[in-house]
Amino acid sequence: MFFTIPTLLTWARIAAIPLIVAVYGMESWDMATRNLLATVMFVVFALTDWLDGYLARKLNQTSAFGAFLDPVADKFLVCASLLILVEHGRVDALIALIIIGREIAISALREWMAQIGASRSVAVHMLGKLKTTVQMVAIPFLLYNGTLFGLIDTRLWGTLLIIAAAVLTIWSMVYYLQKALPEIRAKAR
Repeated sequence: MFFTIPTLLTWARIAAIPLIVAVYGMESWDMATRNLLATVMFVVFALTDWLDGYLARKLNQTSAFGAFLDPVADKFLVCASLLILVEHGRVDALIALIIIGREIAISALREWMAQIGASRSVAVHMLGKLKTTVQMVAIPFLLYNGTLFGLIDTRLWGTLLIIAAAVLTIWSMVYYLQKALPEIRAKAR
């Protein structure tokens, strides 16, 4: 359960965090090299999210622990990357606070709803998946912070996408809260 191939891939996403942070500590490397390496690392480790789910189903190695660890690893990777981007002035602190704050709030809401037996009301929705997809595209663009293939201004597109992700973050949080509110009111009586 703790050391299946899918779970090891999930653990790798968590292990990637200090590695990505360490790239920016390598002051002897120029910033373009650090940006490229951090971008490649983020993309590779983000792709393990798809791969671990696929392998868990294919190898019949799904587990409650894996289902718990997978979103935790994703949130750690996203939050750490956002903090790096804030430190380098590529993401506004308010945008990062919205995204990170929503992750904390919805995780707490899901835990509470599970305790009262109403976890179905806050099950993952397409809006949350869209938010995740947009931020997972925005972050490597912002990490790269340059012109890709001589055509794509990744800073511009990353900024637009991270703003879109923040809007989707708020929208999805409101959606989940609305879905949970009837259950919360019912249990409060």
